[in-house]
Amino acid sequence: MKITDLKTFVVDNPPPHFGGQYFVFLTLTTDNGIKGVGEVYAVPFHPDTVVMMIEDVFERSVTGQNPFQIERLWRIIYSSGYTQHPDLSLVGILSAIEMACWDIVGKAVGRPVYDLLGGMVHEKLRSYTYLYPKDSDNTDVYTDPDLAAQRALAYVDMGFTAVKFDPVGPYSAFDARQLSLEALDRSEAFAKKIREAVGSRADLLFGTHGQMTTSSAIRLARRLEPYDPLWLEEPVPPENASEMSRVAASTTIPIATGERLTTKYEFARVLESKAASILQMNLGRVGGILEAKKIAGMAEAHYAQIAPHLYCGPVVGAANIHLAACSPNFLIQESIETFGNFHADILKKPILWQDGYIIPPKEPGLGVELDESVALDHPYTGSNLHLQVHEHPV
Repeated sequence: MKITDLKTFVVDNPPPHFGGQYFVFLTLTTDNGIKGVGEVYAVPFHPDTVVMMIEDVFERSVTGQNPFQIERLWRIIYSSGYTQHPDLSLVGILSAIEMACWDIVGKAVGRPVYDLLGGMVHEKLRSYTYLYPKDSDNTDVYTDPDLAAQRALAYVDMGFTAVKFDPVGPYSAFDARQLSLEALDRSEAFAKKIREAVGSRADLLFGTHGQMTTSSAIRLARRLEPYDPLWLEEPVPPENASEMSRVAASTTIPIATGERLTTKYEFARVLESKAASILQMNLGRVGGILEAKKIAGMAEAHYAQIAPHLYCGPVVGAANIHLAACSPNFLIQESIETFGNFHADILKKPILWQDGYIIPPKEPGLGVELDESVALDHPYTGSNLHLQVHEHPV
């Protein structure tokens, strides 16, 4: 069996844009007609440029290759141009190609991907969602703790047993920063109001995006400890694991990180420095499914857990589900609410969510099929990147 064809799709994610401005999907097809799907997460270039990069990698390294030889193909792409380094752009593209190969392999042998990685451990996967705004809101759910508490309770009533929120404020190109007293007060108010609203029915996941200096993160953590969050996410920028470990050593709140890290090598530094005990790899960036499984194994040896990141499309979501299903140290999976709306429309059969849990598919491969007609009907024509940071200090 050989890989012969590539198709790419840059898909506009319609308002309210939950999961990002757009999704970048690809499909690989073999000489015997088996098609696999993959997704690239947040490569920091315009998606039209990303498509050219995908096509270049495909022509250089993928066409004519055996999709079963995933480890070999991974090393060839990872070493392209004498890199052999955790490069976000190259490894993001590699991630999509790798998960498409797993989809092909699963279909070829008639088994779900999780069965090929040790078999199912978790028959259902606990999930969480961000607190998202509604068109009917009179205030901003990201700055109004009372509205956030109402929204959290509504999600818990739907079945969610954890909710995530990020009231610290915008992230900028000039972070890390010392939070203002206003930001600290607002953050504490969010934790207090949401805890009062949901009680012990749900965990609180305090999300940040590396906005803080180490000292500021420690100040924030002390404010939050009385409300017992399940985690404090990326409290300092992700590149300095030793500084994050100082935060971890200064608080009882578990530290989570990983959405901006890639490959086993960067996650090894997190584990070795005790910077975090919850790893949030995004499978459309980290190097794909097998690389994430290796990281999960490393984490298991450190008694760390995994909570795969998902702020993108449902193909990465499907890959996350297979990793989670076969990993003993799985903690919780991010979802975009209940995987409805456009996340369902773009698939021929939506991801199954029931009463706070994701149900892993039984179909072979990844268990999802991209609806290419929907993808083609929603081309992305904008100029923004998947996520934008403020270009001025906050």
